[in-house]
Amino acid sequence: MRPYRAVISARFRMLLQYRAAAVAGLWTQIFFGLVLIMIYEAFYRSSSADVQPLTPAQIATYVWLGQALLAMQPWQADAEIREMVRSGAVVYELCRPIDLYTLWYVRALAGRTAPTVLRAAPMAIFATLVLPAIGLDEWRLVPPGLGAGLAFAVSITAALALSCAITVLMNLSLLWTISGEGIVMITSTLVMLCSGMLVALPLFPDRVRVVLERLPFAGIADLPFRVFTGAIPTTELATVLARQLGWTVALVALGRWLLGRGVRRLVVQGG
Repeated sequence: MRPYRAVISARFRMLLQYRAAAVAGLWTQIFFGLVLIMIYEAFYRSSSADVQPLTPAQIATYVWLGQALLAMQPWQADAEIREMVRSGAVVYELCRPIDLYTLWYVRALAGRTAPTVLRAAPMAIFATLVLPAIGLDEWRLVPPGLGAGLAFAVSITAALALSCAITVLMNLSLLWTISGEGIVMITSTLVMLCSGMLVALPLFPDRVRVVLERLPFAGIADLPFRVFTGAIPTTELATVLARQLGWTVALVALGRWLLGRGVRRLVVQGG
């Protein structure tokens, strides 16, 4: 495991250097978070339903969690791997005396955690403390209880593992598509729509919601977010983890199979 720990450590420290980008992204996400909450508030006020699946406080917390953890979502492929495939330098990856799938997985792990660390804490401070201070208490992020907080910590860790498995699948698609633009656009759209990042999954019509909750994308955002807000009780944590880890194992197995096929048929581009 030493080579993989070294890769995680090196990439994590490298990505932590992009503090200016994190600050810019933070303000952008705050803006979109406020816009989303305004849209939800308008929806709740105009809705004829007496009871919604999530309370206004829960939906505000759901939105801020999505903004704080946006960088953890698998919405883009690894730019360096994309360039390696395009230039032909991917052959150096194939020559390394380590498992290629695990190498790309730990790269994804560092790439998903470092930007999230830079943005999540400031976002949480803003949504928890600043909004009430400026008179927007109903839009704030409501901290969970101890039990829900511990359950969320476990669930978001499983969500990270699932997110990395999806990211590696996008990276593997580059072995066939080279540029990967189409796959990345399709995957990012599916992630944003089907994970609850744009519209909370409980607000979808029942027939659509049942399908979306069975897809792997629910496990990277919706399920841990509802655990945090208390919409999913801690007694159902085992079910949530079973869905997340089950999809993770399935996607890792699929990724390893695709990697085996891709390496055997790889045509190296460039010089």
